[in-house]
This record gives sequence, structure tokens and C-alpha cells, in this order.
Amino acid sequence: MVRLRRLLGLAAALLLILLTPAPTLAITAPELRGASANAVISLNLHGRQLQGAEYIKADLKEVDLSGSDLTGAVFNTSNLSGADLRDAILRDVVAFASQFNDADLRNAVLENGLFMQSSFTDARISGADFTNAVVDRSQLPHLCQRADGHNSITDRDTRTSLNCPQPKG
Repeated sequence: MVRLRRLLGLAAALLLILLTPAPTLAITAPELRGASANAVISLNLHGRQLQGAEYIKADLKEVDLSGSDLTGAVFNTSNLSGADLRDAILRDVVAFASQFNDADLRNAVLENGLFMQSSFTDARISGADFTNAVVDRSQLPHLCQRADGHNSITDRDTRTSLNCPQPKG
């Protein structure tokens, strides 16, 4: 009887070991979506409905996104240098470590956007609306040097939307 109990106990332990699922490898969200995240890229994306689009390590250099609706889009370590984003809607965008250098953001709406570790060197921002956008502190003085104009979509001034100090004089 004792032998039967030990045998049954050993069989149960063996079953538990065999039926326990194997641990899965952790895969980050960009890796899961990476294959399809950059599906919609061409040189002319003018006026497109791209709400919630994801661009992970995407090369969008000099792409025409003017007049496009990119509400809620994600740009993760993407290159938008020289991109045409005039009149684009970039509300609620998340752009982590992305480059907007030399991009044309005139009259674009960037409300509530998160632009952590993103750069805007020589970007044209006349009329852009950055209301409640999070921009790296190191970028703000450079943006404020170029901030002017009024956004025709939101009826807001660029300098005010960036909380730039009033010019002296």
C-alpha cells in the first residue's frame, strides 16, 4: 500500500511537471508590432487619414504628410527630418526620440503631444500650435527663437502655445 501511494505521488508529480506550461519569452510591444507598424509609408502621404498609425524606427525623411490627420500616431525613434507636416493634425501624438529637424510644421496642430527626447533643429514652426505638448526643456529655447504666427485651425498663437517668454522691447 505504501508503495502504491509513493508510485501515485510520483506519477502525479511527473504529470504536473509535464503539463505545466513552458515560460514564454518576453517580447516588447514595438517588436510585436514592428513588422506591420510601418506599412503605410510612401513619399506622398498628403491629406491621408492616419489616426493611430505607428511608425517604429521609420524613415519618413522628406515625406509629404501635409494636411494629414495623424491624431494619436506613434513615432518611436523615427526620422521625420525635412518632412512636410504643414496643416497636419498631430493631436495626442507620442514621438519618442524622433527627429523633426528641418521639418515644415507651419500651421500644424501638435496639441497634447508627447515629444520626449525629440529634436526640432531648424524646424519651421510659424503658426504651429503646441498647446499642452510636452517638449524637452532643451528644445524650448530654440523653438521660442523661431516661434511666430497664428494657427488658423485652433486660433492660437505659436509663442503662447509654447509658453515662450514675451520678447523684450
